[in-house]
Formats: sequence, C-alpha cells, structure tokens
Amino acid sequence: MPSLQASHTLAELADRFGLELIGEGAHAVSTVGTLREAGPEAVTFLANRGYRDQLGQTQAGAVIVRADDAPDCPVNALVARDPYLAFARVAGAFDRRPVPSPGIDPLASVHPQSTIGDGVAICAGAVVGNEAQIGRGTVIGPGCVVAPGVVIGDACRLVANVTLCDGVRLGTRVLVHPGAVIGADGFGIARGPDGWEKVPQLGGVVLGDDCEVGANSCIDRGAIGDTVLEEDVRLDNHVQIGHNCHVGAHTAMAAFTGISGSTRIGRNCLFAGRSGAHGHITIADGVTVSAMTMVSKDIDEPGTVWSGGIPARPLREWQRSLVQLQRLGKTRGKRRKPNSSKGNNNE
Repeated sequence: MPSLQASHTLAELADRFGLELIGEGAHAVSTVGTLREAGPEAVTFLANRGYRDQLGQTQAGAVIVRADDAPDCPVNALVARDPYLAFARVAGAFDRRPVPSPGIDPLASVHPQSTIGDGVAICAGAVVGNEAQIGRGTVIGPGCVVAPGVVIGDACRLVANVTLCDGVRLGTRVLVHPGAVIGADGFGIARGPDGWEKVPQLGGVVLGDDCEVGANSCIDRGAIGDTVLEEDVRLDNHVQIGHNCHVGAHTAMAAFTGISGSTRIGRNCLFAGRSGAHGHITIADGVTVSAMTMVSKDIDEPGTVWSGGIPARPLREWQRSLVQLQRLGKTRGKRRKPNSSKGNNNE
C-alpha cells in the first residue's frame, strides 16, 4: 500500500501551493500541528484571531499566515490570503494513510457480470453485486457492500463497511466514510385499519461529483423519484437525509443534522450541528442554520442566517431564568382570568 512523501521543504510547499515564503526555503517539514504544540518539523496556521496570542511563542517550522500577521511571526512564514484553506491543501501533502493497491482481494466477492474499471482496488470482505459498475481508480474498502446495479464513478473511495443499496449512483471523486448507508428505505408508512402499512420506496439516490459522506450517515432512497445531492455536498458524521430530498451544490452539514423527506435545500447552504429541517419545505441558496435550530417553514430569502438554539449558561443562571419564565406564565394566566364580583347574580 503506497503512501505519500513524508517530507517537504518550505520552498517546495510554497511553489506547489502558490504561497509567499518568508524565511528559509531549505527547511524541511514532515507533519502538521497546532500553534501551541508544533515543533520545528511541523507546519501550522493562524486563521482565527482568537489564537493570535500564541503566534509569538510558536516553535513551528513554519506558520501559514495572512500578510498582516507575517511581521509578527517569529519563525518561517507562508503567506496566504486564506490561511485555513491554504493549510487544508498543505496538510494533504502529509497524509500518510495507506492507499490500497489496485486489484481484487481473494476474500472479496465480485459478481462476474459486474463491470470493474482500470486501477480499481476491492478489499477483503467487500461484496460487489450483479451488473454493478465501478469506475477507474475507485477503492472499495473492507466489508463494503455494493448492491446489484449500483453505479460508481471514477476515483471514488468507500473507506470501509459502507453499504450502497440498489438504485444508487455516485459521481466522480465521491468519498464515503465507514458505516455510511446510502439508499436504504426512507421512513414511509401509512395508517391502515389494523396498524401501519409500509409505503414502497421505489426511487434511488444520486450523488454528484466530489461529495463526501461522513461516518454512520444515512441517505434514504426516494419513495417516488430519487433523493439527490448535487456536486460538492459535504456531510459530517451522523447526518440523516430523508427520502426525496434535494440538496444543492456546495452545501455542508455538520454532525447530527437531520433533514426530513421531500425538503429542497439550495446551493451553498450551511447547517450547524444538531440542526434540521421539517419535511416538504424549501430553503433558498446561501442560507446558514445555526446549531440546534429546526427550520419549520420555507426560507425564501437567500443568504439569511437562522437560529433557534438555546446556548449553554451557568446552571444557577439558567435556574433563575426558568423560575422567571414560570412566573411570567402564571402572571399572564392571572391577567387573562375574567374579574368576578361577589354581587354578580350570574355566579
């Protein structure tokens, strides 16, 4: 299993990623680290101003900084307009995680009527069904299940124990992390005279190019038609996408986001952790939904920020607020109660 080069000079990194180097170009680095903990062999970055006080004490081999922070950097500096984006790219040069070599492991089960592209790696315990199509350079990790008829594009990676049910189609360069399930039945049930009856889920799931699906996330198949994620949609771990949802390109969702069925989400939206949306609503492009916020109606105005979460507070402060809320409720109840009179003959 080949791995990436472990060491790079700062001159090489600056040239490769289009950064301005201030310092010693021959200095070699082999890993990444934080401002506080990085040593001379590591690259770090400063993007959040809240960490600026750590810049003067860093022992890193190089810091990726904005131009206005470079004069205060005591070590080698790599200057970038967006230090966090530059760090994301530089960090990829130090990714030493093993990449499976092309070939079909003897312990994998691959149906003879499937179509396997050049350079595909299929690892031990993987199962590839009849008439499945796997594109060039794709990796099917250990324990993955690719159901009959599934289509996977070029250069995708199913890391491990991923399940792609029938009717799933992945674009190119799609990354799916361990435990994710794509194409399971959506939650479709109808009340019958003797209990619940299942609504058949007859659609599929379509993921565009460059999507990423986090560990243990689930994307349900459509009931009628397909569930669709456009290109470059990024899902964190434990995200649930209900049946027949449509998620626009470049939208990202943090962990434990839940989207109910038949919701349409625009492009370039952001959903923070434990947020969600009711079913059958539409959300415009560029909308941000803050943590623990549930969207219950259409959002028509693009680029807006929505919040409904309750931030943490010191326990005693929260208890005092709760008492005040209870008192407010009692006060309102008293105000609404009609006045009575002892001499009222209607009593």
